[in-house]
Amino acid sequence: MPTLLIIGFGDVARRAVPMLTGHWRLLAAVRRPEQAAAARALGVTPLLVDLDQPALLRRLAGLADALLYTAPPPDQGEHDPRLRRCLAALAKTGSIPQRVVYISTSGVYGDCGGAWVDETRPCRPDTARAKRRYDAERTLRHFAAQHCGTSLTILRAPGIYAAERLPLARLRSEAPNIIETEDSISNHIHADDLAMLCVVALRRTGGIRVYNACDTEPLPVGDWYDKLADATGLPRPERLPRDAVRQRVSPGLWSFLAESRRLSNGRLAELKVRLAYPSVDAFLAGRTPPR
Repeated sequence: MPTLLIIGFGDVARRAVPMLTGHWRLLAAVRRPEQAAAARALGVTPLLVDLDQPALLRRLAGLADALLYTAPPPDQGEHDPRLRRCLAALAKTGSIPQRVVYISTSGVYGDCGGAWVDETRPCRPDTARAKRRYDAERTLRHFAAQHCGTSLTILRAPGIYAAERLPLARLRSEAPNIIETEDSISNHIHADDLAMLCVVALRRTGGIRVYNACDTEPLPVGDWYDKLADATGLPRPERLPRDAVRQRVSPGLWSFLAESRRLSNGRLAELKVRLAYPSVDAFLAGRTPPR
């Protein structure tokens, strides 16, 4: 079997493992011994590597036919030196991964004022977080162009959720949302669907392709939290004018609330996939609030 190297063995990567098993020999770069144990339990061979220590990255060179990269950039700056160091290490051999899949963010588009956004829209990231992801995308494009046999797939994901990763702490904090007439629009993607898209993207060959890895039905941010509150039995957040919300929430939270865009996922038809959760309503339909 061909060998797949996973860098960033987080929730989405772990969800992808059962779909990859039997098709790939799986290696995962992990930082801590407990992560290595979790990888072995899933049948994945762990490699103890610290992405911030370049000397350790040499052991990754020449091991894999394909790369699934889901590791986040550092928390500071506008670049992703971790990814750059990884690619530099992988390039120090004649055996280069022929397929690369990278999970990026829809934040690279910046604030689009609620307009529909497909993959042809120019990227204008506003936040440092999104700028780091866009830097990673450009670094990967350069890597793929240098190694002409490498296929690169970039999955631009919006807010990722699952039963185990719902923003319930945000609801319990009673932080306000924006009133309906001023609210931002956003999409979501269930973690299982994003994992499935990673698996399917690893089968793709030929050139560089970007996909909006999102659901089909964008909705106002406040509506998402209202729906989630109703499904979990928590109070709906207060609604305030946009300027008042900005004064009440942290800069980090505001960076998510402020940007507005409707993502189109029509290009996913190329991958011949069907999302298990084409909308958050499809996910919430099976949940009943606790008594």
